[in-house]
Amino acid sequence: MSIDKSLKRKNSLSRARSVLTRAERIKTLQDLEKWPDGRSPFGLPKVRVLKIVLKKVKKEKAAEGEEAAPAAAGKK
Repeated sequence: MSIDKSLKRKNSLSRARSVLTRAERIKTLQDLEKWPDGRSPFGLPKVRVLKIVLKKVKKEKAAEGEEAAPAAAGKK
């Protein structure tokens, strides 16, 4: 049975996944230079999943806006 469109989350793929696909694990091992050529793609070693944390920019923009407002008021 499928889930109704109204019940699906709109940002379901935006969060970090805890499991990588086989192709993603092989690519990660190749980047780390731990993948010898000709190796079987079965029985892969574990690969750590790094979660990317984005900083919130809203507070910084609000602080800049507050600093600019008194400066603009002082010029008048």
